[in-house]
Parts: sequence; structure tokens; C-alpha cells
Amino acid sequence: MRSSAFASRPHPHLYEINTWVWLHELSRKMNRTIRLGDVPDREWDELQAKGFDGIWLMGLWERSPFGRRIARQHQDLQKEYAKALPGWQESDVVGSPYAVRAYQPDPELASWEQLAEVLGKLHDRGIKLILDFVPNHTALDHEWTTRHPEYFIQGTSTDAMNFPSEYFPIDTPEGIRYLAHGKDPHFPAWTDTVQLDYSNPDTRTVLLHELQNIARYCDGVRCDMAMLVLNEVFAQSWKKQVQGMVQASREFWTDAIALLPDFMWIAEVYWGREWELQQLGFQFTYDKRLYDRLRLGTPHEVALHLQADVAFQSKLVRFLENHDEARSAVVFGNVRLPAVGVLMATLPGMRLYHQGQLAGKRIRIPVQLCRVQEESPDDATAAFYDRILAITNEDVFHAGQWTLLSLRSAGDESFNTIIAYQWKTNHDWRLIVVNLSAMVAQAYIPLNGELEIEPHTCSVYTLV
Repeated sequence: MRSSAFASRPHPHLYEINTWVWLHELSRKMNRTIRLGDVPDREWDELQAKGFDGIWLMGLWERSPFGRRIARQHQDLQKEYAKALPGWQESDVVGSPYAVRAYQPDPELASWEQLAEVLGKLHDRGIKLILDFVPNHTALDHEWTTRHPEYFIQGTSTDAMNFPSEYFPIDTPEGIRYLAHGKDPHFPAWTDTVQLDYSNPDTRTVLLHELQNIARYCDGVRCDMAMLVLNEVFAQSWKKQVQGMVQASREFWTDAIALLPDFMWIAEVYWGREWELQQLGFQFTYDKRLYDRLRLGTPHEVALHLQADVAFQSKLVRFLENHDEARSAVVFGNVRLPAVGVLMATLPGMRLYHQGQLAGKRIRIPVQLCRVQEESPDDATAAFYDRILAITNEDVFHAGQWTLLSLRSAGDESFNTIIAYQWKTNHDWRLIVVNLSAMVAQAYIPLNGELEIEPHTCSVYTLV
């Protein structure tokens, strides 16, 4: 059912929707239960009018009752729920969308038929649909855990006794097995998940089959923690359990992307593995490094980051927030947000916006919740995003050539806080100048080595 009749722009705009929370908000506004197929056309029309090339329906797949129980009892998560939804009830906690019980729409949210209908509506508007793929693990109650425990990393009763937070027992037709919880090797195990075994060729085969089925209903996938299933990373993370793993075997992503070459592949990736995954075929990889440097680094560090090869940068996902990060309105505040907002929106690569970001929402929503407390939009932030989205939907920011510009002092050292670059086509030219400090700054900006702008002052940001 997937159509390739249209192509995204070279630097597409993607909008992430927390599906369960969004449908709950629509249900409240319309005073009736709204599932995905009931979403009014005006909602899709508004997203089209803002110029989004893709919609990421985060958290559509069936969630785990086991995971829900764990999420309701997790003390640290309970503190997060209280911040987002004072007076929350157990019914508000629906479990993590990244503990997938089955790759089928959660019955509370949609049916396959509704998903197919929405895909068609988005295609009619020239918009692609992106869904989640979680390659590293499944929910504890996925049917494979009992029918095919060999698809997962297994330990012994001794492992389970010595490391109870890393293994759990499960009854299978062949007796009790001890399966490992999924993990990022730098953090404690995720106790609502079970770790897939990429040293088993059958595991890889069945996951490729799942991807083929998903591809019938969407145009691409955002791959959760994509670097965890790289051969080197996986073998190092599970070296005790997979000593026989053949290091020379093909990467899983090589086979997956070859299977669906017209799909849009987006990788959540960290640890400096972005280039590696791009070389394997991912069109876009997270740019967490830029986010961290904007949040905690210096303007000089940001400028160094933007000196990377343009071909590499054009495949990065730029963002100021997503479901894993705090709200950008809180992180950057009203003073810094316009500057970093202009920067994120006008750099090469995919530009990712998060539900609520465009209205200046400040409450971060734990992914385990199905609703959040009401929050009034910030008019100034909404007006800013309306303006920047309209500007960056122009062709020059997609078909143009991007060039980072070198700056010179205009009498003091304040030029070091300024980032400047241009977008250029044969018929259009735009200069973007962003001051990443809270102070007035000035700089000489050489253009193509020939033309210079006189000392230019910018207090927050200047977009020419």
C-alpha cells in the first residue's frame, strides 16, 4: 500500500506526534472517542499547510500489559508522572511504546484498515508516514518469548540469581528459560523488555519479515537505538552470551535497507556512529551532538560542528526537542529559543519538530502516559514558529546550496558568538546570521571572498 509517487524534499520537515496523547486530546475536544481513523481531515490539512513532508506517529504499535504493570509500579517514573500530570491515575499509564508486544496497531488507537486510510490521506497531501521500529528488543509478553525463545539472549538460572534485574524466567514448551532484558551497555537494563539475539540468523530473518509487513502501511521507519544492533556493538555488549558470533557477518541494516531500498530510513544513533549508519544506507541519522552543544556548549563548539562535510550534514536529523528530551521552551528559555530555533530550522538535513513544540509547551510528557495536563500555548513562540516554518518552506532552503561562512572581527571578540551561512540557487540567495549569546555582537561577513557586509549588529538573531 506504500506509494513512492512523490519524493520528500532534500531537507525535509518531520513532525513527531505522540499518538496516544494526541488522540486523547482530540477526544476531549470533540467530546467523543477518537481513534486514528476518526481524526478530522482538518488536522491533516493544518499539518500540510505548515509544510511538513512527513508525520511520525510515535507509539502506534501494540503495548504490553506486562510493561504497563511495570511502568505503573516504577518509583522513578511515578515522580515523572506527577510532574506531567498531577493526580494521575493508574489508568493514565499505558506503558512504554518501546516495549512492543506486536507490530500491529494498538487496538485502543487504530486498526490496520484505519492506518491504511490515514496513509492514503497523507499521500493525497504529499506527506509521508513514518512509524517506529525497535530492533534491539521486544516486550516481555511478545509471543516469541514462549514460542521462539531462541530469538532472544538467554542466560542460566545462576545468571538470574546473581543479576535479577538483568534476566527473568519464562515458561516455554521446553521448560523454563532465562531471557535477558534489553539494554544499552552504558545504563541499567530495561526491565520491561527482552533482548533480541542478533547472533541467531533466524532472529534477523523474522525481523526482516516484520519490516516487510510494516512497509505496507508507511513510507519509512524511525529506528530506535539503531547502533545497538551493529555487529561490533552487539558482540561487545553480549560477548559472554554470543562468543560464537561471526564478526564477518553482514550488518543487519545492510540486509534490511537492501530489502526496502525505497523506504525512508531514520536512525536514532549516538556514540559517534552517525557516519557509519549513513554508510550502511540510512538517509537520516540523529544529530544529538548539535543538540548537546546548543544546550551546554559554546558557540565555538557549534561552529566547529557545522564545519563537517555538507554531504554528511545533509543526512543529519536536527532537533531542539523530541519525546526523550526536555521541552525546548524550558531548556533554552524565551531569550535563547529564537536564535537556536532559526539555526535548527535553516541548517541542512532533516528538521524534526515535536508535538507541542510549536506552541511553546513546557511540560515534558513521559512516553508511558496517555494524557497530560492542559497547557495554554505561548503566543510569542507560536508566532515565531509560524514565521520560521513559512520562511524555510521556500525552495531555496531545500534545493539550494548551503555554505558556512567565515567571520572576522569588527572591532571586538563578539564575532565569536555569531554563526553565519548562506543558501543559494541560481535565482535566490539567503543569508542567515545567528547570535548564540545574550549580548549584542558584531562581525564582518565575507561573502564568496568578494563582497563584505559592514559591521552588522544582532541582539538575538538576524535573518536576512
